[in-house]
This record gives sequence, structure tokens and C-alpha cells, in this order.
Amino acid sequence: MTVHFIGAGPGAADLITLRGRDLIARSPVCLYAGSIVPAALLDFCPPGARKVNTAPLDLDAIEAEYIAAHKAGLDVARLHSGDLSIYSAVAEQIRRLEKHDIPYTLTPGVPAFAAAAAALGRELTVPGIAQSVVLTRVSGRASAMPERETLAAFAATGTTLVLHLAAQALPRVVSELLPFYGADGAVAVVFRASWPDETIIRATLGTIEAALDGTGIDRTATILVGPALAAEGFADSALYSPDYVRRYRGGGEA
Repeated sequence: MTVHFIGAGPGAADLITLRGRDLIARSPVCLYAGSIVPAALLDFCPPGARKVNTAPLDLDAIEAEYIAAHKAGLDVARLHSGDLSIYSAVAEQIRRLEKHDIPYTLTPGVPAFAAAAAALGRELTVPGIAQSVVLTRVSGRASAMPERETLAAFAATGTTLVLHLAAQALPRVVSELLPFYGADGAVAVVFRASWPDETIIRATLGTIEAALDGTGIDRTATILVGPALAAEGFADSALYSPDYVRRYRGGGEA
């Protein structure tokens, strides 16, 4: 018996990995975060599978499901939205599994920020403009931010920032980022990336609050900030330059 943690992707059912789909198909128990994991993914479950929506459950109740499946010798597909590596609450579940010596695996998924970038039709790292992406959030009820991890500290780099779980704190985000990116700084808010009701708002730090006013967007949205979102006239990467010598063009370097 094994618990398979699976990154279910950003929303669209066909953005799950083949490995994730196949693990769901052979697991007689499926635990899923019903508030943000699309119901269409449950169609991959085998006939008669036990399907448990964990949205109303606490960690003790989820642990009890794992223990019951372990005793019955039944594999579990545990679906989390996006990718497991950030904001998935997998770490505390793994700690419980290890306490009971229950085996587990992790299968990555398409992260929300990647789906948002695809929806925008933008690369988040642009030559000479931004070569780093900071994935962050603001403090909330579920988890506070460490004191050293501030928006100001990240914004001081001037690179691309991606804020998860922060749309409800937009006024604070704007006020803290304005000194670094300016009122004309490019901003995009992508609501429910890859879902049928996906919504994209493009604006600047000076106009984004007005642009979102009345839209009702305050959850399941990703905020992207930085010059890469509106970059034009930048230099091409040397990677594909005819003068760039590399291993595959007769050179000795990769």
C-alpha cells in the first residue's frame, strides 16, 4: 500500500501528468481537495473507488483515512492543486505518514504560476530584463510569513514576482511594491488559470485596484508583477546566435 501525492495541475483536467492520471486510475481510494481540484479528474478513478473530498476535513480526519487505507492494503491517490512543491500542505501529511511507517510517493504537477504565464502568453525571464522569478505570498490565517520574507525584500531585486493567495490583500501588495516598480510597473492578475472561467486582468500598479474593483476576484488568483510582463525591444539570448559556439554546433562547451 502506498499514498501517492499527486500535483493535479492548475485546473484543466488535461493538464495533469500522465503519471498522475495513471496513479489515479489504479488507486482504489482517492482523496482530493474539492474546493480547488476539478471534479473531472475523478473520472480517472477506477470503478467503485472511494472518493473523499478533504475540503471539510481537518488533518486528523485525513490521517484517519490514510490509516484505514493502509490497514486495508489499498493505495491512495491524494490530489492537490497545482504542484506539490509550494503551498500544498503536503509536508505535515508526510510527517503523519512517516509516524505510521506508511509509504508515499510524490508526483509533480503543472504549477499555477506556469499556467498563469501561459495564459498571459509571456515568458517570466527575459534577457537583460529579469532572470529570476520569486514565488511568494502574504501572511494569512493559515500560515504567517517569516519576518525576513517581506515583499520589500523581494521587490528590491526588481525581478518578476508571483504572488499566490494574495488577491484579497491587493491594496497592501500595491502599497509595498510601488516604491520599487513604480506606478507604471506592469501587473497581471490571472483568476482560475486554465479553468473555463479563466479571467485575465492586465494593468499597472497604479491602476490594478481600479481594474479589479467590482470583479469579485479575491481568491484563486495569481498576481504577477515585473518588467518582464511588458518587455519590448530586449536583446535576443545568445543561445541561438550563429556566433554562439556550443557543443551541438561544433564547439566543446554546452
